[in-house]
Amino acid sequence: MQSRNDEAATRAPRITDAVEADMGAVRDIYAHHVATGLASFEEEAPSLEEMLRRRAEVLQQGLPYLAARVDGALVGYAYATPYRARSAYRFSLENSVYVAQGQAGRGIGASLLAALIMRCETGRWRQMIAVIGDSGNAASIALHRQQGFRLVGTLTCVGLKHGRWVDTVLMQRELGPGGATLPPAGP
Repeated sequence: MQSRNDEAATRAPRITDAVEADMGAVRDIYAHHVATGLASFEEEAPSLEEMLRRRAEVLQQGLPYLAARVDGALVGYAYATPYRARSAYRFSLENSVYVAQGQAGRGIGASLLAALIMRCETGRWRQMIAVIGDSGNAASIALHRQQGFRLVGTLTCVGLKHGRWVDTVLMQRELGPGGATLPPAGP
């Protein structure tokens, strides 16, 4: 017989669009990763106002910003941004997925990334890039591989955080028809 805690731990997260009221919890999750981890190369956590600005920028570009909840509590979030600013990259996206402290290994990241991919495939985008901080981040690399990403390269010693050099792992996944056809004419 499962305890209530075990049941909550195995419950699938509910994925929704993140709303403005979620951004305090989003900021707290991100601040933990900035302070303790290597997934983000930011060294100081942004303010709530900055996180609200970033979310608004994502939404203005017609991209998804998602939240994961278990029993009503926000336990993770994910969003897509343009991979690069130059126009030739306009069909390529970069994904970001963060899970709250103590919630790893419960399928939250997988649920968020799967939903993010599905949402992005409904748009005009053809490639999704994962820029993973730290080549030792086996969990994130496995998560992306599970969702159809393939390793395309490692940039060694490109970040300096927490007193050590950190690699960046690049993984890529096609969205929809990927590079098999040209997108329709237009922006």
